[in-house]
Amino acid sequence: MPRRDLLTRAATARTALAAAASTRAGGPRRRSTRLAGVARRAVWWLLDYAYVAVWQTVGFLRPGGADRFVDAPDGRGPTVVLIPGVYEPWQFMRPLAALLHRNGHPVHVVPTLGYNRGAVPEMARLVAQRIEERDLRDVVLVCHSKGGLIGKYAMLHHDPDGRILAMAAINTPFGGSPYARWIPVEAIRAFVPTDAVLAALTADRVTNARITSISGPFDPHIPGGSDLEGATNVHLRTPGHFRILSDRQLAPTVLAVLEQARTAAAG
Repeated sequence: MPRRDLLTRAATARTALAAAASTRAGGPRRRSTRLAGVARRAVWWLLDYAYVAVWQTVGFLRPGGADRFVDAPDGRGPTVVLIPGVYEPWQFMRPLAALLHRNGHPVHVVPTLGYNRGAVPEMARLVAQRIEERDLRDVVLVCHSKGGLIGKYAMLHHDPDGRILAMAAINTPFGGSPYARWIPVEAIRAFVPTDAVLAALTADRVTNARITSISGPFDPHIPGGSDLEGATNVHLRTPGHFRILSDRQLAPTVLAVLEQARTAAAG
């Protein structure tokens, strides 16, 4: 056999052996990577619920304080209306409310929402009622989770005078959550993807042009994410369904939504 053929076969054999060794080594590496990913997500989940515990406690111990946000330092607008998520009092969003207020925006809450356990259409009616009672105009809804569904419903069904300019929705399950099927609680089952109200909201795409959907890299409650077709979708770096409210870029993102709404209204 020619020397060149022997060298070629030897090189081929070495390549095959290296590939086999790489494949065998790759198995443990892949398993290690998967385990690291699971551990990382478990830590994110724990931190998420630690955040919940802190701010639910703060909400319980400091139930008032909304009036201080109504009159902004320079009152330049637009006006913000906060809509928290299910089982969340408005105080859950207090840090964001304070930041928006310090930047010149009046911030209003809807006390009748309570812990936001009611059906989306009824909660949307309460939001619209509050806006009308206070004669609020040039409103931007700033919502967390279920609050974004309520906000979109209000924009679609309860805003004949065009008082609502836009909405910033944070980790909102616009497409629902498959996990909701397994939780026998009415307030949670509203997030089943086949829910009639949710399906009707999904079918409307016109309103999405006035919505900015803000989400993070990992949401244990919404595995499908919060991106919304036709909306402006913004991705922040903080993982978690709740802890995203502490992301340093959240306030600047919402402020940009407010500025864009102000410019659009002025034009």
